[in-house]
Amino acid sequence: MIRLVVGLGNPGKEYERTRHNAGFWLVERFASANAIALRKDGKFKALVGQIQGTSPAGAAWLLLPQSFMNASGQPVQMLAGFFRIKPEEILVVHDELDFPPGVAKMKQGGGIAGHNGLKDISQRIGSHDYWRLRIGVGKPPAETEGADYVLQRPPAEERSAIDSVIEKALEVLPLCLAGDMQTAMQKLHTEEKAAVKKEEPVKEPVKEPVKEPEKKGLLSGLLGRKK
Repeated sequence: MIRLVVGLGNPGKEYERTRHNAGFWLVERFASANAIALRKDGKFKALVGQIQGTSPAGAAWLLLPQSFMNASGQPVQMLAGFFRIKPEEILVVHDELDFPPGVAKMKQGGGIAGHNGLKDISQRIGSHDYWRLRIGVGKPPAETEGADYVLQRPPAEERSAIDSVIEKALEVLPLCLAGDMQTAMQKLHTEEKAAVKKEEPVKEPVKEPVKEPEKKGLLSGLLGRKK
């Protein structure tokens, strides 16, 4: 059962539309859709919202760290410690370079793949066992560093694909809060596969080459004439 949903990103106007803030985008949209106020809490160094009536173990929380990406772990550690939330009850939403825009996947544990936000969270809470909701933002071009790429704004087409998959992820988030992680993953991943399949180009049937009739030589043509 998920009791803490963390969106990763950087605070400030200059970062709010960049790829690295995909986690912020999802949590902000969930809060807006469910009339949940995200209030600045100096104690936790974050924007915090409470989700009512989701768990017998206590309220569930939304958290947007305001300590910048590479220090995201401190707000997570403080709020989780205060409300006695276990690592496996935490869902971290973040941008993912290994997936193209329009793809989102969930998993529990695993490596951090160089993501500074995940690195700090793992170090602070002393565990990799939290859940991750990974929102694809695509790989950077060969001449661009990953750190620079995620701090850029995606073009309109890519942003539209990211927004679309965030909408799909929002549909399964209530399942996560209810503790049905397997159904949430199945629904999200099945929809992603269906979308990819739909975009596959239709293969044209292979046409057999037309064989031209063999040309007879002059001598064989003369010998083959009827008298």
